[in-house]
Amino acid sequence: MIKSMTGYGRACRSCDGREITVEVRSVNNRYLDCNIKLPRLYSYAEDRLKQLVKEHVSRGKVDVFVTVVNTTGDSVQISLNRPVLEGYLAAMTSMVSDYHVQNDISATALARLPDVFLVQKADVDEEAQAQEILQTAEEALQQYDAMRIAEGKAMEQDLTNRRATILGLVSQVEARSPVTVAEYRARLQAKMQEVLSSTSIEESRILTEAAIFADKIAVDEETVRLRSHLNQLASMLSAGGAIGRKLDFLLQEMNREANTIGSKGNDLEQARTVVDIKAELEKIREQTQNIE
Repeated sequence: MIKSMTGYGRACRSCDGREITVEVRSVNNRYLDCNIKLPRLYSYAEDRLKQLVKEHVSRGKVDVFVTVVNTTGDSVQISLNRPVLEGYLAAMTSMVSDYHVQNDISATALARLPDVFLVQKADVDEEAQAQEILQTAEEALQQYDAMRIAEGKAMEQDLTNRRATILGLVSQVEARSPVTVAEYRARLQAKMQEVLSSTSIEESRILTEAAIFADKIAVDEETVRLRSHLNQLASMLSAGGAIGRKLDFLLQEMNREANTIGSKGNDLEQARTVVDIKAELEKIREQTQNIE
């Protein structure tokens, strides 16, 4: 199966006085770009979270948001750093006395000063907390993957339909090609005979030269390669997995063949068919931009 690069998943769990919420969302990107946002107290889990995301995602811009709410309120202890606070108060009192400035010292002002408070985390089992976060993230990633798979199925069906449309158009080109070559050869032969009517060049030589030039507008090789690429597209869709980059390359090759057919053709009907092929290839390219 193929997956979309766009998805969203969310999971919550409560354990040991903590409520953990993990949200995962992603958009298109050429490579994997994973951003983890979680509280600083739990930064030790960041690398393991990134590794977990890499196990699920190979391409896309992925944002993971982790919030942890402590419902018991005993995970952090805050106390006054008295030596520092007393130092600030002494210095401020001296400032008021020596420089006759207004004494507007308040608790709010003191609280803004650096290192006035001591923040001490309670003894915790970091490994256990990391596992809780990772388990919640795994649940969110499962939802996220489910959404990407559902969208991927719709994209696969669309690509399959467009592939069938292009195959039909290629058949039209192949059916028209012999007629185009014959018409071109006839026109070229007539022009050569007209220009060279006053010379003694043999008619067989004229026919040979006309055939050589006419063969240059034949598109048999291009349609064979285009069919081969379309078969490869079907194989990729059937195999599934992270095929986005391979599809990018394959589409370049298919566009090259379509452009060559268009440049060789000297026929209005064939030119219109080539335009239709390129339009379908462009729609496939737009879809491919969202395939992992």
